Amino acid sequence: MRTYYFDKKNGVAVRDKAGLAFPTTSAAIEHSKKLASQLRTERTGSDNLYISVINEAGTEVHREPVYPDRTPRA
Repeated sequence: MRTYYFDKKNGVAVRDKAGLAFPTTSAAIEHSKKLASQLRTERTGSDNLYISVINEAGTEVHREPVYPDRTPRA
């Protein structure tokens, strides 16, 4: 099992210092989708809020927008 960290970001990062263990990157990504859904329900943060999934090496492996329908497109 590997440890993944789930940082909340919207310009300023809120670091996840504890992390959670998952058997695969896809399982960690699925967890980020659940976190984003919970934050949507709580209506927390700005339109560009997202969950950044960070692996043990410190590499971002996924970004999950909390408000995907409100995220500005490039």
